[in-house]
Amino acid sequence: MAAAGPITFLNPSQIEQRLKGIDLVRLMEQAFEAFSQGEAVVPPPGELLFEDPPGEVHIKYGYLKSGNTYVVKIASGFWNNPERGLSSSDGLLLVFKKDTGELAAVLNDRGRLTDLRTAAAGAVAAKYLAREEIETVGVIGTGIQAELQIQLLQAVRTCRNIVLWGRNPDRVDAYTRTMQDKGFLVEAARSPAEVASRCRLIVTATASPEPLLQWSDIQPGTHITAIGADSADKQELDPFIIRHADLVVTDSRAQGRSRGELWHAYQANDAAMNHIVEIGEIVSGTVKGRTVAEQVTVSTFSGLAVQDIAIASAVLDRS
Repeated sequence: MAAAGPITFLNPSQIEQRLKGIDLVRLMEQAFEAFSQGEAVVPPPGELLFEDPPGEVHIKYGYLKSGNTYVVKIASGFWNNPERGLSSSDGLLLVFKKDTGELAAVLNDRGRLTDLRTAAAGAVAAKYLAREEIETVGVIGTGIQAELQIQLLQAVRTCRNIVLWGRNPDRVDAYTRTMQDKGFLVEAARSPAEVASRCRLIVTATASPEPLLQWSDIQPGTHITAIGADSADKQELDPFIIRHADLVVTDSRAQGRSRGELWHAYQANDAAMNHIVEIGEIVSGTVKGRTVAEQVTVSTFSGLAVQDIAIASAVLDRS
């Protein structure tokens, strides 16, 4: 019997070193395009939900038909962790050889790659859906994604002015200090509605179980990157926003049928879901993104294994 090949083990610092020089936004564009063109095999994700303390674990897996590996990703989010001095996210990626099933690599990223690929997906959405000129970015939420979405957004829409709303005043203050240290100007808002009244690009990044933004809050010309509702128990947007926006974009229509904003708006209505555009279709040029300045556009992503495959492969390709 032949001996198994060597397994690559990468810790967070090694992964961070390999991330240098990778164009994460372009990487996610390529991943979304591959998915929408049928080049990826991505089954429905597995999910564990916890009530006390509140949290979740997502298990996502799949492979590219042209690739030589498959990836299994385990990612967790526990919302009370910051109060314990811990990150709200954790996890790792396992990479296997597609021809033999042998374990090839363990990427012990502690959730970092999931955080980055999620933020890069938001930047892809803004690239094709947000107006060209953005004076102020609205942020609803104070966690990791509320920070990273804005940082990676700078690659496609340069804007250093933030209007922020969060439930917890201490976390609002901490977010403000962190982003000011990174060169952003942050102003706290009294409500999500105030954020919407002042901003034409809004990022929602919460684990909210009920809508934070109403259709009546949204101004013409607004793009919303709704990144928080990645499971059926979460909802950040009033369903009327999804139903009445000029263009609604997701990462996967199939996955959106059972989770997040699209589930709350349409549930089992396949005819309505067929009008939702996949971001990969826009990247490939099959469908246009924003075409008129006054359009209201929404991107609502639940996260795809093809993103994990892409970022794991990119990290492993760099030595």
